[in-house]
Amino acid sequence: MIACGAIAMHVKEIAARRGFAVTVKPLPPLLHNRPERIAAAVEIAAREALRSYDAVAVGYGDCGTNGALDEVCERLGIARLEGSHCYDIFAGMSRMEQLMTEEPGTYVLTDYLVRSFHRSVIVELGLDRYPELRDDYFRHYSRAVWLAQAPSPELYEAARAAANAIELELTVEFVGDEGLERAIESLLTAVGRSPAGTPASSTAVPGEVVANQPA
Repeated sequence: MIACGAIAMHVKEIAARRGFAVTVKPLPPLLHNRPERIAAAVEIAAREALRSYDAVAVGYGDCGTNGALDEVCERLGIARLEGSHCYDIFAGMSRMEQLMTEEPGTYVLTDYLVRSFHRSVIVELGLDRYPELRDDYFRHYSRAVWLAQAPSPELYEAARAAANAIELELTVEFVGDEGLERAIESLLTAVGRSPAGTPASSTAVPGEVVANQPA
């Protein structure tokens, strides 16, 4: 599975727990800051994986590629995770729609983003050097919602610090990783593999699935 680096760890943990025959190749999570580069990076990784594996899947939503990733998947005959982004996968599309309807100015955090907030957001946006840019980036946000997969006291403090850094109130939504687990099962089925890693057809030869992940 060619996967986004932001969810690769979760994919590996689920695969190990469930005994899925999945090899995870993470792509740099900072690709999410330049979504126009995601499709090309996935295509390079997928073409390389297809030389070694008989089934390849993509562990990304659309992730801001505006359909470019779907075009790559269609051309290579591979499947990706359903949804527009990892928020849909973790929380479910209906819950994300509800959260955004309740408050359109919602800034969403995941466990990965909580852990990497300083590097992924503060440094990448230059806020460590030019804190006055905060309003340029975040003036239209009114709250931060942490979609907590595996909350801990340390992560909660990090989430609160992240929200404080951009001057937003923090709301915590516990979502776990069940949504991602179901999405991986569906993806394995889509590429012709049972969740245990054996081919859907009893006459085919068992093989591993390579998962490509984003951020």
